[in-house]
Amino acid sequence: MDDLLNHLVAAAVYALLGILLFVLAFFLVDRMTPGTLWKEIIEEHNTALAVIVGAMSIGVSIIIAAAIW
Repeated sequence: MDDLLNHLVAAAVYALLGILLFVLAFFLVDRMTPGTLWKEIIEEHNTALAVIVGAMSIGVSIIIAAAIW
């Protein structure tokens, strides 16, 4: 039972670390692009930008998952 608790705590820590790194990467990409990403995607309905941000999200997530694994 103690081993299971240790694994659950480790999984929670790695999940929080991954989420924190993902948010940091998203804010860095937001800062490097001109304008604000959310305004362009939500208000201006810029589909191409939404696809690029989605691809960036998947790519960063794969990198974080591989680094944590």
